[in-house]
Amino acid sequence: MLLRSAPDPSNSERLDLLFEGVEAIQLVTRYEALELHTLDDAESGRIFEMSGVPARWRSERLILGLRSRSGVGYVQCQKVSALLGGTEVIAPDDPSGSVEIIWSLRS
Repeated sequence: MLLRSAPDPSNSERLDLLFEGVEAIQLVTRYEALELHTLDDAESGRIFEMSGVPARWRSERLILGLRSRSGVGYVQCQKVSALLGGTEVIAPDDPSGSVEIIWSLRS
């Protein structure tokens, strides 16, 4: 799953959050000033129960909370990476352009 920021006049490069191995999500339509955060054990346990992940596999999964001025949500996945680069919001990027991984977290 890819969450993509729209470039703005102060920064023409966009920031993408690439979630790999997504198994459960709860999202809002749009995030303004998005922040990722960890959830407490009780909330993580509730999400694991709802998504049907057996206890023996939970250590191989991440549950990341999403919060912003426009809403909250979560993503249950195996890996998340923040990618910087590219300028197009919808159209494919020029293959000669580079995208830099600036942060990554794996279960």
